[in-house]
Amino acid sequence: MRGRDRIEIGVVARAHGIQGEIVISTHDPDSVTLQTLPAAWLGGARYAIKRARPSQRGWLVLLEGVDTRNAAEPLRGLTVEMERAHLDLAPGEYLLDDLIGCQVVLPDGRPWGVVAALELAFQDRLVIHDGDVERLLPLVPQCIVSVDVDAGTIVADPPEGIPETPIAAAAPR
Repeated sequence: MRGRDRIEIGVVARAHGIQGEIVISTHDPDSVTLQTLPAAWLGGARYAIKRARPSQRGWLVLLEGVDTRNAAEPLRGLTVEMERAHLDLAPGEYLLDDLIGCQVVLPDGRPWGVVAALELAFQDRLVIHDGDVERLLPLVPQCIVSVDVDAGTIVADPPEGIPETPIAAAAPR
Protein backbone atom coordinates (compact mmCIF):
# COMPACT_ATOMS: atom_id res chain seq x y z
CA MET A 1 0.00 0.00 0.00
CA ARG A 2 1.22 3.48 -0.84
CA GLY A 3 -0.01 6.81 0.47
CA ARG A 4 -1.37 7.82 3.83
CA ASP A 5 -3.63 5.78 6.15
CA ARG A 6 -6.33 8.45 6.00
CA ILE A 7 -7.68 10.28 2.96
CA GLU A 8 -9.15 13.79 3.09
CA ILE A 9 -12.68 13.76 1.67
CA GLY A 10 -14.08 17.15 2.65
CA VAL A 11 -14.56 19.86 5.22
CA VAL A 12 -17.13 20.70 7.89
CA ALA A 13 -19.07 23.61 6.43
CA ARG A 14 -21.24 24.46 9.46
CA ALA A 15 -23.51 23.22 12.23
CA HIS A 16 -27.08 22.35 11.25
CA GLY A 17 -30.08 22.55 13.56
CA ILE A 18 -30.07 22.03 17.33
CA GLN A 19 -29.48 18.26 17.49
CA GLY A 20 -25.72 18.45 16.77
CA GLU A 21 -25.80 17.68 13.04
CA ILE A 22 -23.07 19.14 10.88
CA VAL A 23 -22.92 19.85 7.15
CA ILE A 24 -19.95 18.22 5.44
CA SER A 25 -18.98 19.51 2.03
CA THR A 26 -17.19 16.70 0.20
CA HIS A 27 -14.45 17.32 -2.35
CA ASP A 28 -16.31 15.00 -4.73
CA PRO A 29 -19.94 16.20 -4.80
CA ASP A 30 -21.04 12.90 -6.39
CA SER A 31 -19.50 10.74 -3.66
CA VAL A 32 -21.83 8.69 -1.46
CA THR A 33 -19.01 7.45 0.79
CA LEU A 34 -20.40 9.12 3.92
CA GLN A 35 -23.61 7.11 3.61
CA THR A 36 -21.87 3.85 4.58
CA LEU A 37 -18.80 5.08 6.45
CA PRO A 38 -18.73 3.86 10.07
CA ALA A 39 -16.47 6.68 11.28
CA ALA A 40 -14.74 9.84 10.11
CA TRP A 41 -11.74 11.79 11.33
CA LEU A 42 -12.35 15.50 11.95
CA GLY A 43 -9.33 17.62 12.72
CA GLY A 44 -7.41 14.48 13.68
CA ALA A 45 -10.03 13.08 16.07
CA ARG A 46 -12.08 9.96 15.26
CA TYR A 47 -15.88 10.19 15.45
CA ALA A 48 -18.34 7.35 14.91
CA ILE A 49 -21.03 8.32 12.41
CA LYS A 50 -24.54 7.78 13.77
CA ARG A 51 -26.32 9.00 10.64
CA ALA A 52 -25.45 10.61 7.31
CA ARG A 53 -27.87 11.82 4.66
CA PRO A 54 -27.41 13.85 1.51
CA SER A 55 -28.81 17.36 1.11
CA GLN A 56 -28.54 20.13 -1.47
CA ARG A 57 -25.78 21.85 0.50
CA GLY A 58 -23.71 18.79 1.43
CA TRP A 59 -24.05 15.84 3.74
CA LEU A 60 -25.96 16.19 7.00
CA VAL A 61 -24.04 14.09 9.49
CA LEU A 62 -24.73 13.22 13.12
CA LEU A 63 -21.64 12.13 15.05
CA GLU A 64 -21.40 10.06 18.21
CA GLY A 65 -20.82 12.41 21.15
CA VAL A 66 -21.93 15.55 19.28
CA ASP A 67 -25.50 16.00 20.52
CA THR A 68 -26.05 19.76 20.49
CA ARG A 69 -25.45 22.71 18.23
CA ASN A 70 -22.98 24.06 20.81
CA ALA A 71 -20.97 20.84 20.50
CA ALA A 72 -21.13 20.98 16.67
CA GLU A 73 -20.11 24.64 16.22
CA PRO A 74 -16.40 24.16 17.06
CA LEU A 75 -16.12 21.53 14.31
CA ARG A 76 -16.71 24.13 11.59
CA GLY A 77 -13.78 24.36 9.17
CA LEU A 78 -12.16 21.07 10.20
CA THR A 79 -10.97 18.72 7.51
CA VAL A 80 -12.84 15.44 7.21
CA GLU A 81 -10.88 12.27 6.54
CA MET A 82 -11.72 8.62 6.11
CA GLU A 83 -9.61 5.54 6.70
CA ARG A 84 -8.03 4.21 3.52
CA ALA A 85 -9.22 0.70 4.46
CA HIS A 86 -12.81 1.82 3.72
CA LEU A 87 -12.01 2.83 0.13
CA ASP A 88 -13.66 0.71 -2.51
CA LEU A 89 -11.24 1.04 -5.41
CA ALA A 90 -11.69 -1.13 -8.47
CA PRO A 91 -8.67 -3.05 -9.78
CA GLY A 92 -6.34 -0.64 -11.52
CA GLU A 93 -7.78 2.42 -9.72
CA TYR A 94 -5.56 4.49 -7.47
CA LEU A 95 -5.52 7.81 -5.66
CA LEU A 96 -3.36 10.65 -6.97
CA ASP A 97 -1.70 10.77 -3.55
CA ASP A 98 -0.40 7.25 -4.23
CA LEU A 99 1.72 8.54 -7.12
CA ILE A 100 4.03 10.53 -4.85
CA GLY A 101 7.31 8.67 -4.55
CA CYS A 102 6.80 6.61 -7.72
CA GLN A 103 9.75 6.19 -10.08
CA VAL A 104 9.07 7.64 -13.53
CA VAL A 105 10.59 5.87 -16.53
CA LEU A 106 10.36 6.53 -20.26
CA PRO A 107 8.86 3.92 -22.63
CA ASP A 108 12.38 2.64 -23.44
CA GLY A 109 13.05 2.07 -19.71
CA ARG A 110 15.33 5.04 -19.09
CA PRO A 111 14.79 6.67 -15.67
CA TRP A 112 13.18 10.11 -15.82
CA GLY A 113 12.87 10.99 -12.12
CA VAL A 114 10.68 10.53 -9.06
CA VAL A 115 7.25 12.06 -8.40
CA ALA A 116 7.95 14.58 -5.63
CA ALA A 117 4.53 16.22 -5.50
CA LEU A 118 1.30 16.92 -7.34
CA GLU A 119 0.23 20.26 -8.75
CA LEU A 120 -3.56 20.18 -8.77
CA ALA A 121 -5.19 22.95 -10.76
CA PHE A 122 -7.02 23.40 -14.03
CA GLN A 123 -4.39 21.09 -15.52
CA ASP A 124 -3.18 18.52 -12.95
CA ARG A 125 0.55 17.85 -13.22
CA LEU A 126 3.12 15.54 -11.68
CA VAL A 127 6.08 17.37 -10.16
CA ILE A 128 9.01 15.15 -11.09
CA HIS A 129 12.48 15.56 -9.61
CA ASP A 130 15.49 14.13 -11.42
CA GLY A 131 18.65 15.07 -9.57
CA ASP A 132 18.70 18.86 -9.47
CA VAL A 133 16.07 19.24 -12.22
CA GLU A 134 12.32 19.63 -11.83
CA ARG A 135 9.83 18.74 -14.56
CA LEU A 136 6.07 19.31 -14.64
CA LEU A 137 4.32 16.55 -16.56
CA PRO A 138 0.63 16.95 -17.42
CA LEU A 139 -1.43 14.15 -15.90
CA VAL A 140 -3.23 13.18 -19.11
CA PRO A 141 -3.52 9.87 -20.99
CA GLN A 142 -1.31 11.19 -23.80
CA CYS A 143 1.61 11.51 -21.36
CA ILE A 144 1.01 8.61 -18.97
CA VAL A 145 1.52 5.21 -20.62
CA SER A 146 0.97 3.10 -17.50
CA VAL A 147 0.87 3.26 -13.72
CA ASP A 148 1.76 0.41 -11.39
CA VAL A 149 1.16 1.77 -7.92
CA ASP A 150 2.11 -1.52 -6.22
CA ALA A 151 5.50 -1.55 -7.98
CA GLY A 152 5.87 2.23 -7.55
CA THR A 153 6.47 2.92 -11.23
CA ILE A 154 4.99 5.18 -13.86
CA VAL A 155 5.82 4.86 -17.55
CA ALA A 156 5.61 8.32 -19.10
CA ASP A 157 5.83 9.51 -22.68
CA PRO A 158 6.44 13.25 -22.29
CA PRO A 159 6.06 15.55 -25.27
CA GLU A 160 9.23 17.13 -26.57
CA GLY A 161 10.16 20.42 -25.00
CA ILE A 162 8.97 19.80 -21.43
CA PRO A 163 10.73 22.57 -19.50
CA GLU A 164 13.37 21.57 -16.99
CA THR A 165 13.76 23.94 -14.09
CA PRO A 166 16.73 23.82 -11.70
CA ILE A 167 15.65 22.93 -8.18
CA ALA A 168 16.63 25.77 -5.88
CA ALA A 169 19.05 24.71 -3.18
CA ALA A 170 17.82 25.12 0.36
CA ALA A 171 18.99 28.34 1.95
CA PRO A 172 21.69 27.85 4.62
CA ARG A 173 20.52 28.29 8.19
